[in-house]
Amino acid sequence: MKIAFLLHNAYGIGGTIRSTFNLAGALAARHRVEIVSLIRTIDTPGLPLPRGVRIRPLIDQRPDAPRESSDLGNPLLKQVSAHVPAAESKGTVNFNALTDQRLAAYLADTDADVVIATRPGLVICLAALGQEGRYLRIGQEHRLYETHRAEIRTACDAALARLDANTSVSEADAQTHRDRLPGIPTLLTGLPNCVPATGIQPSDGNAKLVVAAGRLIPVKRYDLLVSAWATVAAKHPDWHLRIYGRGPQAPALRRQIDELGLAGHITMMGAHSPIEPEWAKGAIAAVTSREESFGMTIVEAMHCGVPVVATDCPHGPGEIITNGHDGLLVPVGDADGIAKGLLTLIEDDALRRSMGETARIAAQRYAPARLATAYEELFAELFARRGQSPRTGPRPAAAVRAFGSHAHRPALPRKTFKSVVKQLIRKPLRPVASCRVDADGT
Repeated sequence: MKIAFLLHNAYGIGGTIRSTFNLAGALAARHRVEIVSLIRTIDTPGLPLPRGVRIRPLIDQRPDAPRESSDLGNPLLKQVSAHVPAAESKGTVNFNALTDQRLAAYLADTDADVVIATRPGLVICLAALGQEGRYLRIGQEHRLYETHRAEIRTACDAALARLDANTSVSEADAQTHRDRLPGIPTLLTGLPNCVPATGIQPSDGNAKLVVAAGRLIPVKRYDLLVSAWATVAAKHPDWHLRIYGRGPQAPALRRQIDELGLAGHITMMGAHSPIEPEWAKGAIAAVTSREESFGMTIVEAMHCGVPVVATDCPHGPGEIITNGHDGLLVPVGDADGIAKGLLTLIEDDALRRSMGETARIAAQRYAPARLATAYEELFAELFARRGQSPRTGPRPAAAVRAFGSHAHRPALPRKTFKSVVKQLIRKPLRPVASCRVDADGT
């Protein structure tokens, strides 16, 4: 079987690119896999390209690209897309007449059996320009249904009705899709991101250190974490907080730290890659967002044997963490609640170490090999709906049901994603040796 992933810019870095590379690499063990990058801005991808995966750029926007391949002077770049709302073009993301043209040509000529689009603009183009019946057309939602601007949401909703399936990274968001789009034939389901285990030594839980990491933007609410730390530092001045990342909130956070007299208790570490060794240095991780579509940082910390104190925000943390078992969930927007959660683990060494080990085992359910099998089962179900079979490879076991039921409206009552993953961790999971990833990402 040949599987193609559509990315806007596979040469950048970011959560969607990283999770796509992880899944593509796992699928490449049994299939031909191609990553189609709508634009190319540099010579080589910013993340290591998985073994056995081919990358295919459609538009060359490298500043020093050879004249014969460069698209920088193409007048179609300045013409609006006929399919994608203008609101989808912002910052480094741009859809225009040239992206329409190149995507149409690719989708007309590809020999892929499955094409997966990874952001709303690409989902819209896959529906409008893809060849119905020639290959499976699948969308992926890496954010939350409710977070898109109205014009993008409207166009994307219309596009989803023309696809074979759409996956969300949480079952709760998949349910939101089903509630908002009753009656469409598209299979709407939840499948989480791939997060590979690291080869580094996990935390022993002894360091008096709490770690937080991510973009320093308002939605992450690091201001709440800093406020909570004032309470923690007053009771346990020997504990320290490190915040990794960069972003527009950095100056305000530094001012807040100074105003609260916490300069000796909190360190702003800046961006750091790879981040896994930094998680392993800590004894506790903190995630204080007001919303998280998934929560890759949570799973990264868990892989390193670090229990996470996270806000129970929509939607990811509550589907990843089993409260009181492999981490703690605290109220959203509540600095006192965050402090209470941190203090619970700081003041109970045995609980902290036990949760860290349980978290490390529970994180294995997000291993790329497991998610690859789940996607293979999704493909098999979609081909079966058509009365077809995948071209190559055996039909896998029903692994998708370990992550959430495939369903569309009208739907029968079924177990939620959270109830299913709770069952998965009642017994220790076997390590997936084939998913070891070294600290440099290779």
